[in-house]
Amino acid sequence: MTASAAAVAPGAAPAAGRLRPWQWGALLVLCLALYLPGFFTLPPFDRDEARFAQATRQMVASGDYVTIRFQDEARLKKPVGIYWLQAASVQLLGPADGSEIWPYRVPSLLGAMLAVLATAWAGTRLFGPGVGFGAALVLAGCVVLGVEARMAKTDAVLLATVVLAQGALARLWLDRASKEPPGWGLPLLFWAALGVSLLIKGPIGPMVSALTILTLGVSERRFGWLGRLRPGLGLAVVVVVAAPWLIAISIATHGQFFAESLGHDLLGKVASGQEAKGLPPGYFLGTFWITFAPFALPAALAVPWVWANRREPGVMFCLAWLIPTWLLFEAVPTKLLHYTLPTFPAIALLTVRAAQDHFGRSEAAPRWRLFGAAALAAGAAALVLTGGVATLPWLIDHRLLTAGLVAAVAVPVMLAVAGLWCWQRRERPALALALAALVLWSAATFQGVLPQLDGLWLSRQAALQVTALRPCATTTVVTADYSEPSLVFLLGTDTRTAGGDIAADHLRADPACGLALVEARAEPLFRHSLNGLAVRPVATLTGFNYSRGRRQTLTLYRAEP
Repeated sequence: MTASAAAVAPGAAPAAGRLRPWQWGALLVLCLALYLPGFFTLPPFDRDEARFAQATRQMVASGDYVTIRFQDEARLKKPVGIYWLQAASVQLLGPADGSEIWPYRVPSLLGAMLAVLATAWAGTRLFGPGVGFGAALVLAGCVVLGVEARMAKTDAVLLATVVLAQGALARLWLDRASKEPPGWGLPLLFWAALGVSLLIKGPIGPMVSALTILTLGVSERRFGWLGRLRPGLGLAVVVVVAAPWLIAISIATHGQFFAESLGHDLLGKVASGQEAKGLPPGYFLGTFWITFAPFALPAALAVPWVWANRREPGVMFCLAWLIPTWLLFEAVPTKLLHYTLPTFPAIALLTVRAAQDHFGRSEAAPRWRLFGAAALAAGAAALVLTGGVATLPWLIDHRLLTAGLVAAVAVPVMLAVAGLWCWQRRERPALALALAALVLWSAATFQGVLPQLDGLWLSRQAALQVTALRPCATTTVVTADYSEPSLVFLLGTDTRTAGGDIAADHLRADPACGLALVEARAEPLFRHSLNGLAVRPVATLTGFNYSRGRRQTLTLYRAEP
């Protein structure tokens, strides 16, 4: 399609067709190849993941599926949806004590896979089956979704609900000129997806759809097509899906849930950077080369084509999906790498649609400057991803791992060749090679390198030592100046995090069975508080605490018999 596409009348139907069964199967196989490495072997590797998993573990153990707690602390920042999904997964797949992390990750894995399939479904209606299939491949391969698919938290499942809602919205909007009623299926899917998204991560999902609707309505100066969404049905569906738990948690917490989740968490992120994550606008654009890797280069090359064809219906919808949501996230001070993930399906669709038209290039007018700048940024991102994996074992454990070294050499070469093929209008082999490079990087990173780094997993080291040296079946551990949620998940709900004085009191109160895990900075207070109690170190652990950004030394103590 050339620049003349700008003259396409709004509401024109895209190419008809459906994906073939082998294409659906290929998407599922690719997702498994990308997401399963490390899925079972990585310990809890994010504070949020450990908090979600531990809260779910306590929910299952207590039988209370309304209130959410991490140890004795109420968790009121996020709704209950992800905890229910994790609880179902653990009860179906996990050990009875809920001590393994991988069952908690299954909803995220399924959410990521559903998001990929939903992108293919939505893209097929917007642009035809070729673009739908290609965009699903691109989304499956982007780095940030691969990370979220392995983490027991909300974002992969949220993405699935967003894409389902946006896909239904796109189909209803494309048929806005039709005089035939839309039926009940698409409106029901739209509102059900929004209702579920409310239970997963509050207003984020509805916000994406609302901004899309507002942008489309303003750009065309008409909102009459909104009747095709059947808003009366929508209100009833959202109430049925979300209201029962919202009412129950409001009663259980005396309204504190809304004050905490909306007043403190959401508005706090809007007003200021929470948890030292306050960053200026432009952060997401700068990190896009990492989060959307290895497809950031084609996405950059697609920009001129997208602008030239912005009035094509499918392009218009994707821009309404992408631009306002992206700008809002850039404006909010609190920024984490995965926040813009709900816009990535739209970027994937636009990128593959532009590639289908060879990015609008002609031999007489190549855009060498754009290609050069994009290739330079993509090369730097590849070096960061692969070089980081290769050097991390040396920085953490002072050793090198073959998997990391192989990836550091092979992946940049494969991506460079893919970029050259992309420029030569060989987009299909370029996409295949880029996906192969990402499968290699994923296997090397998440299976061949990260699980092997003892120094990166202080909580895992501590849990292994406690298991080996536990003096009694009833032993509990008090940690001093090491308060990582991952340790609570690995050691159990009774684990206590406190100061050096409390750790000393714990050994004094239970000299036969008690254990204290003391960080080096808490040693002086711990020693001072012993008051003559004889203790001995039974294990010393060292490693890099990435949550705090510094190396730490932990010593495991027990009282002398």
